[in-house]
Amino acid sequence: MTKRHVSLPAEAEEGLSAFIEEVDARLTAAGPDAAESTCEVVQDVLVDLYGDREAYERWQTGKEVSPAARVRLQGYDPCNATLEAEYYAEKDETRFERSKHLQWLWRQFDATPMADNIAFALRFRQMLANHLFEEAGDNLRIFKGVTFSYGHNITMGDNTVVHDDVHLDDRGRLTIGDRVSISDNAHVYSHDHDVVDQTEVRNYHTIIEDDARITYDSMVTAGVKIGENSLVGARATVTGDVPAHHVVVGQPAKPVRVKPGFEGATEKQEGRLVDNSDERELGYAVDEDVDRFDEFGRPPELSRPVQPHREP
Repeated sequence: MTKRHVSLPAEAEEGLSAFIEEVDARLTAAGPDAAESTCEVVQDVLVDLYGDREAYERWQTGKEVSPAARVRLQGYDPCNATLEAEYYAEKDETRFERSKHLQWLWRQFDATPMADNIAFALRFRQMLANHLFEEAGDNLRIFKGVTFSYGHNITMGDNTVVHDDVHLDDRGRLTIGDRVSISDNAHVYSHDHDVVDQTEVRNYHTIIEDDARITYDSMVTAGVKIGENSLVGARATVTGDVPAHHVVVGQPAKPVRVKPGFEGATEKQEGRLVDNSDERELGYAVDEDVDRFDEFGRPPELSRPVQPHREP
């Protein structure tokens, strides 16, 4: 037993429960044809979380505010901000519109002092995950500074914990099982870039099976499967499938042993991990009306393979 139960004073518990339930109900009811849009709910909630209601009402009634105050107040509205994933040419525009608003609420909440109140913050993020993820299990413990590409391509099982400053890239698809632990500063990817043309993106399905543990500052590359009950060592770079019950370490990660007590459940794999990411590549289409461009402004010859020089 590594944890103990902690409870808040009754009055504090009553207040935070009422707030979470109210936001949950408003997000559930929000929509294009509803009384409130998701964007409007997010803006209103952030105004109150930041204690800016008086200034916001002053601005809304046409009274003078400083340019800095105006930028701050406008910033509570997700429509007045852009996220990195907004620039991805292949994104699903319809799904991303709502996901963006929910992500904005998640990220801005994490910048408030309330994000450090564990009893409140874990429950608030669970509520947001229920709206944002494709599937969100019960009893999720998602800590501060966790980021996503979209959010809506994530499936997460029950009793999973994601610690501080983890990046869960779901530009492709990301499936995380039950009772998974992902430690601080880990990065889990579901997309990769072509070696020659870095503007060419390939998306994958990345899988972390039940009871796996991804430890501190490690990286899981796109299209990898982390087997059940396996352990990825600190600062490891996983570039192939991790067999069940195995411990892998290093850069690139290699199996070093089977977990004690599970020797009879599997045979230790030797050598490098096997890369099966091609089996999990996801196709996508980009709308013809998308204005594509090379953000690096590189010359055309760098966007295709250069043939080696041959003597006549």
